[in-house]
Amino acid sequence: MCGIVGYIGTKPCLSMIINGLKRLEYRGYDSSGVALFNENNEILIRKAKGKIVELEKLLDKGLEKHVVGIGHTRWATHGVPSTLNAHPHNSSNGKFVLVHNGIIENYAAIREFLLGKGFVFRTDTDTEVLVSLIENNYEGNLEKAVRKSLKEIRGTYGIAVMAENEPEKIVVARRGSPIIVGVGEDGNFVASDPSAIIAHTKNVIYLGEDEIAILTKDSINILNIDFERITPDVLELDMTLEAIEKGGFDHFMKKEIFEQTQTIKDAMRGRLMIDEGNVRLGGFQDHLDKFRNAKRIIFVACGTSWHAALLGEYMLEKYTRIPVEVEYASEFRYREPVIQQDDVVIAISQSGETADTLAAIREAKTKGATVFGICNVVGSTIARETDAGVYVHAGPEIGVASTKAFTSQVTVLCLMTIMIARMKSMSSIQGSDLAKALSRIPDKVGRILETTENEIIKIAEHYKDASNFLYLGRGYNFPVALEGALKLKEISYIHAEGYPAAEMKHGPIALIDKNMPVVVVATRDGMYEKIISNIEEVKARDGKVIAIATEGDETIKGKADHVIYIPDTLRFLTPLLSIIPLQLLSYHIAVMRGCNVDQPRNLAKSVTVE
Repeated sequence: MCGIVGYIGTKPCLSMIINGLKRLEYRGYDSSGVALFNENNEILIRKAKGKIVELEKLLDKGLEKHVVGIGHTRWATHGVPSTLNAHPHNSSNGKFVLVHNGIIENYAAIREFLLGKGFVFRTDTDTEVLVSLIENNYEGNLEKAVRKSLKEIRGTYGIAVMAENEPEKIVVARRGSPIIVGVGEDGNFVASDPSAIIAHTKNVIYLGEDEIAILTKDSINILNIDFERITPDVLELDMTLEAIEKGGFDHFMKKEIFEQTQTIKDAMRGRLMIDEGNVRLGGFQDHLDKFRNAKRIIFVACGTSWHAALLGEYMLEKYTRIPVEVEYASEFRYREPVIQQDDVVIAISQSGETADTLAAIREAKTKGATVFGICNVVGSTIARETDAGVYVHAGPEIGVASTKAFTSQVTVLCLMTIMIARMKSMSSIQGSDLAKALSRIPDKVGRILETTENEIIKIAEHYKDASNFLYLGRGYNFPVALEGALKLKEISYIHAEGYPAAEMKHGPIALIDKNMPVVVVATRDGMYEKIISNIEEVKARDGKVIAIATEGDETIKGKADHVIYIPDTLRFLTPLLSIIPLQLLSYHIAVMRGCNVDQPRNLAKSVTVE
């Protein structure tokens, strides 16, 4: 969750760290802080509750010249958001300082042990316990003290540590929380996300599980937890600074909504073979027999990715006839799942670092399953720990509420469906029909963005003060209803629930009155007449209906209070279109309510703790 950035070199580092933290605020924004070595090799710390702008108010001119430092932006786990609980944290004697992303599960026992030895604690955090444990284990060498301490803890961590006695180094380590090391010309970097350092270097090392890095201004040494030297791979980031800027939009979320015409294309590029009616997913090419012979496919995912997985279930079962199950990753390993030798497990995650999804992957692998990944971030932990996988190529997604990553995931699942179906029984003619329809989706998304926003703004103005929303859909549009409701909850703080439309009469219909807006995804498909009946049930109880309908549908105008039209397409591709107006509706309602759409309260982009 939290954001970490640090530098050791020959250049003044404060502005690098602060700008890096600003690019990491989407990972956490409860509080922030920096620690810097001054010219006397003393550690200076500045911390503030709230966003980075509050920290900047505390930074005097004298701090700008220092060339070694670490910084942190926090998403609270242990200890309420406060200046005291903000990172960096000092050890008991003040000579060690640490920033940390993760959770130390046995911190209470370690705290009691250290209290017995006379250590003093000032905060409620598990991080202060870890840095004091490093002080306790220090015998003149920082990396050895870090290693010994990490062997004594249980939990997850991405850390950067400095010691007054050794100002020439920063020691970095990770288990379960992402850490990258940036290789610079005038020094070296550490960060929890490439976006923090892309302005300074594109050459990075992804630190592996239980690895430790010792950074100096001239060198980077990577060791495993047993202190054996590792020769790392230095990768070049496929990212630009422009990709993580707003580009003239008021918010990252709106920029990312409008990028979907391109990101859906990028998810298909080089993979969709229209003339052959087939798909080539390079990451799966050496494992096609696993899909061909699969007795069952199990998706594990969380949040928005779970909704994408539901769509994957609908598509795959229809076109491949392979049974599919969709599991919440957070529940998967705790219910002793039954996994057979011929099962395929597919993990979906935007960041590739979601802790619950990683735990599900590891559980599946211990049971002998073949595990594949679908993620967005190159070099992420899920990309490294799965047997193979596919990147969705959505580019950096800064807005906490996922938009373009969702449609890119769904696009990849469409591609995967065609690929497996062609291996099973689908003809080249049918495959070509599906491929052609998929290739037209980006242009149709563009039409929706061009033609619907003004109407959506009017609808948002009408319902921005509502306390509750209900979202209804059937078939492929049921997961869309779930995702639409989630978007509204995440960024506007309006309570919203998504339901299969037919389930409304089994409970939610009791909530419907003149104050209840009901969003109904009512595109023309095999269940159109049934969804119209559900609209009639809402209207009979004075509910207000906002319908997402197919272009040319005049019937629905007489049924709904508001209609937003989308182009027609094949049924299994409809979610790629019907979700766009729901993203825009959530965005505009949140903006009108004065909410921070890019950084909604209590949320963080990448959930790297359980």
